[in-house]
Amino acid sequence: MRASLIQIAVNEDEMPEARRVRAAALVREQAGADLVVLPELWTTGAFAFDDFEARAEPLTGPTHEAMAKAASDTGVWLHAGSVPERAPDGVLYNTSLVFSPSGDLAASYRKIHRFGFDKGEAVLMGAGREPVTARLPETSLGLATCYDLRFPELFRSLVDAGAETLVIPAGWPERRRAHWILLAQARAVENQAFVLACGTAGTHAGVPQAGHSIVVDPWGEVLAEAGAGEEVLTVEFDPAKVATTREQFPALKDRVMGLAAPHPR
Repeated sequence: MRASLIQIAVNEDEMPEARRVRAAALVREQAGADLVVLPELWTTGAFAFDDFEARAEPLTGPTHEAMAKAASDTGVWLHAGSVPERAPDGVLYNTSLVFSPSGDLAASYRKIHRFGFDKGEAVLMGAGREPVTARLPETSLGLATCYDLRFPELFRSLVDAGAETLVIPAGWPERRRAHWILLAQARAVENQAFVLACGTAGTHAGVPQAGHSIVVDPWGEVLAEAGAGEEVLTVEFDPAKVATTREQFPALKDRVMGLAAPHPR
């Protein structure tokens, strides 16, 4: 399976409309990939809190339209990163979109863990409630977004739902880049799954971004890692390695904590 992670730069001198056109062109350049991934909130910038309200869009808004067409034109599965979604009741969500090669919306995921410690995203956006997976012909994707990476229980629930490849778009800051790498490897090892973590480059509202998109295999080996600037990270991996890893080292079968308690007799 071939995946391309588009580590797009998000800078204040480029309007979202122009970046949307540029992102669609970058997706179209990935013909031959099975899966293409964009980062978190690339239309606005993950730290551009003051822009969320003005630039929020409905689920089927302009980003949906542009990315659906890019996916169908290229014939790829496209995880289009996330957008600031305005729900019909007016609540904003940090919502990821996954499109099939025909351009249909195959899955959407509202970010469960909001970043900000009682400010920023944490107060401006609503919280998602449900873990989400998306079935591709080659593998089952488990969807998570940026700050979710710090909460292992979410990834356990995704594995319980059948996830084999964990896809994490992010707008992760440079000052915590070491955590980004460490946690991506930890989520891969503890869940015996592939991790595809796609970050942004550039600067969001004065916050330099980490970049360093990364692909990790079920043993924790880094298969590919980007640098700090805008680039496309492409890697080939074998989804069957998840099953063989879990068979050769069946640690998940020894889980005790977090499993449903038996009914009292």
